[in-house]
Amino acid sequence: MGIQKTNPLGLSKADYGGAKSTLCPGCGHNSISNQIIAAAFELGINPSHVVKMSGIGCSSKSPAYFMSRSHGFNGLHGRMPSAATGAVLANKYLKVIGVSGDGDTGSIGLGQFKHMVRRNLPIVYIIENNGVYGLTKGQFSATADMGQTIKKIGTNELPPIDLCLEALAADATLVARSFSGSSKEVTELLKVAMHHNGTAVLDIISPCVTFNNSPDSTKSFPYGKEHANPLHDITFIPLAEEIILDDYEESNGHGRSREVQLHDGTFIRLRPVAADYDPTNKIEAMRILEEAHMNQEFLTGLIFLDQSRQSMTDSLQLVDKPLALLTEAESRPSREALQNVMALL
Repeated sequence: MGIQKTNPLGLSKADYGGAKSTLCPGCGHNSISNQIIAAAFELGINPSHVVKMSGIGCSSKSPAYFMSRSHGFNGLHGRMPSAATGAVLANKYLKVIGVSGDGDTGSIGLGQFKHMVRRNLPIVYIIENNGVYGLTKGQFSATADMGQTIKKIGTNELPPIDLCLEALAADATLVARSFSGSSKEVTELLKVAMHHNGTAVLDIISPCVTFNNSPDSTKSFPYGKEHANPLHDITFIPLAEEIILDDYEESNGHGRSREVQLHDGTFIRLRPVAADYDPTNKIEAMRILEEAHMNQEFLTGLIFLDQSRQSMTDSLQLVDKPLALLTEAESRPSREALQNVMALL
């Protein structure tokens, strides 16, 4: 056996692993967990300085599958931003990685998501986006395409919410989108997000191999009707190979569209941003997102970056010592200081 590679901390990649996944075989969420492991290992991030946050849903199980040496908190449905805010204020030196889903973020948690973004909370906020509620048997989420049909659920008649546009509208300082099968791109975007001082929103398209496989989906082409693999028994999940795009990154910079066939024969269309695209232009970011939406494409890459805004912890001018570690004498005002406040009133 060869010598196991270690990073500057002396840790191996295996030291960034977690529990064995209980998600469906072929689920893109597992690939995202693997890329979080790869990015943290390559950057030499100390797992004990990381806190993993999640809400409710298949996506919120993911933190169990990476960095078992880190802190973790599984919050209420849609309330993960509040818990993350408390963790950051208690110890601003912790690196927060939040894993959410399109339901946890775009439905019950949309208000919390928007206010977290506008405060520019320093967090890597990952949305594992599959357009369905996989944990509760495949109902439509807020990001499901209009006209999409799911067996036993019906047809979605509502337009989808674009979470990247929602983040931009709330003045996010880093917005990116990728596809779970594009492992190299996901890893690199995670590295950028982990270095960013502020809210980094990563919307990662992660197809559900169990429920979002209807041949009537607006993400599919007529070919999908001939090759759909309907689910007959939800207690049995057929083995599916993870979708990997080995050559997708090579097309980055050219802005060309790429069709990707999913497990059921349906397709999604991916298009990387062009090499000369300026990610600091917010108006252009909104324009290309709208253009991609009209063309039924998932635009991937770094969509927007603003490094001029202060993060929430910087703007609050917190003391250097983490608030959670302050002694009573340090956190409690003196009698003289209280008397001065009363005198001002």
